[in-house]
Amino acid sequence: MNILGIDTSCDDTSAAVVADGRNVLSNVVNSQIKLHHPYGGVVPELASREHIRNIAPVVSEALSRAGIGINDLDGIAVTIGPGLIGSLLVGLYYAKGLAMVRRIPLAAVNHLEGHILSILLEDKQPGFPFVALTVSGGHTSLYHVTGQGRYAHMGQTLDDAAGEAYDKVAKILGLGYPGGAIIETMALGGRDLIDFPRAQISPDSLNFSFSGLKTSVSLFVNRWYDNEKIRAEIKKEDIAASFQEAVIDVLAQKLIKAVEKAGVDSMVVAGGVACNKALRKRLSDEADARGIKFYYPRPVYCTDNGAMIALTGYYRIMRGEKSGQAEDVRSRYPIEEIRQ
Repeated sequence: MNILGIDTSCDDTSAAVVADGRNVLSNVVNSQIKLHHPYGGVVPELASREHIRNIAPVVSEALSRAGIGINDLDGIAVTIGPGLIGSLLVGLYYAKGLAMVRRIPLAAVNHLEGHILSILLEDKQPGFPFVALTVSGGHTSLYHVTGQGRYAHMGQTLDDAAGEAYDKVAKILGLGYPGGAIIETMALGGRDLIDFPRAQISPDSLNFSFSGLKTSVSLFVNRWYDNEKIRAEIKKEDIAASFQEAVIDVLAQKLIKAVEKAGVDSMVVAGGVACNKALRKRLSDEADARGIKFYYPRPVYCTDNGAMIALTGYYRIMRGEKSGQAEDVRSRYPIEEIRQ
């Protein structure tokens, strides 16, 4: 069974073909980073216009790389949320039209569910149940995953997502956009010298908060610019390293606490921030110290991609969960609202 997966949830236009829920035949991503870079973040109107230009060529390229034609497709999966409404509409209506013309099943996919199941694209994957941390520019959440389509929400960010904090701190430091990779690289040459805050909602809470950390960095940078003595002792690399250490501390602490609370022996980290090598190293060390099995997808499956959407859609189609032409997009789409 060949499933075409389409994701236009934010600023990447992606399409992929996955066969039998296992074999990735193609995975094409058209990035808009250069378009949005001058603005320091994604401009929704520009993103949706670019998706309109790119969706047909990207799908065509995905089919070509997979070595199949449109008539060889057995189903289409598409992200309907959460994400930017204008961007999501481009993918959904393209998928609707293609599914209607071909008279094949259409599966509406939650973007977060795609990230959770992206680990199943790897040869090394966990058995159910496990705890998953989805961490990206738009989301930072914890889930107890007991099976395909069965997710219990355990915690989430109450303000900024971790990836969003990276972008905002990079902007504060004048480093450009997107901030994640820039700060990670800069932190390699820095030292953890600044005791930035680690927000604790309550002793038992699995929720996150990064807005206070962002504010603390901003206040420190203002003092840093105004004080030559501080600048002589602390470099930008040190600020980046200290900020990153604060983020990783909180992510690792909450994920381990969630694993212990759920009573499982496996944990997964997915989403764009899961590409961060320092985060993966910390989580691997924490897992090894506790006898926990730790899994993460390769970088191409951490960032937004059509392969994880195709995979998720495959399982939904196999369970008989098909969407009709009345399906619509959602800017907010809590995983609890997924039909399970």
